[in-house]
Amino acid sequence: MLKECAQHGYFRAENCPVCGQSGRFLLNDRELDHLGRVMTGILRHFPEKYGLTVDPQGWIRLGQIVEAIGRQHRGYGHWLRIHHLVGIAESDPKGRYEVKDDRIRATYGHTIEVALDLPTDNIPAELFFPVTPEESTIVLEVGLKPTDRRMVHLSRTADDARAAGQVRTPKPVILVIDAEAARSAGARIMQAGRTVFLVEQVSPEHLKRLPEPPEADPPAP
Repeated sequence: MLKECAQHGYFRAENCPVCGQSGRFLLNDRELDHLGRVMTGILRHFPEKYGLTVDPQGWIRLGQIVEAIGRQHRGYGHWLRIHHLVGIAESDPKGRYEVKDDRIRATYGHTIEVALDLPTDNIPAELFFPVTPEESTIVLEVGLKPTDRRMVHLSRTADDARAAGQVRTPKPVILVIDAEAARSAGARIMQAGRTVFLVEQVSPEHLKRLPEPPEADPPAP
């Protein structure tokens, strides 16, 4: 569920994680999940289905989204307000959204064409990317390029990359990106979410395979 603490802002729990107060109820779990999916669809993939257009940097005015959702999903029309969408964005654990003044945008995951102007400072020296075992050899030869999204999405840690890769394969191969060398060679790496970084492509000379951890010995009989 989504609630709001008067002192500490929006949170997704029974009680505020900072002060323990119950806060003001905003959305139940079903509404939170559905509206999150709708927002993601509008901001990343199909704004035109809702009669909306993103600007070149991916922004849409919050009021326009509220009105469009109300038109398409009549159950929300009489009560959905801007603060519900702001609450979803600001409490998102992955940092999928950015709110600025009266506008909102997705920070990553786009299939529509946008020119994101995200931070390029404080980029870690190494980043990570998951591939299937079948893909690993060719990617190490030719480098990383976008497939179903506009940018290559890199992860802050190997564990983050592994979790992302397990959506596609049970045991992803984790590639290490020498982000420092890639940036020195001209790659523009942007921080998009709390654990996600974007780049147009990564050359093969800046990639290597992360050694797999040794398997634990079986317990003694």
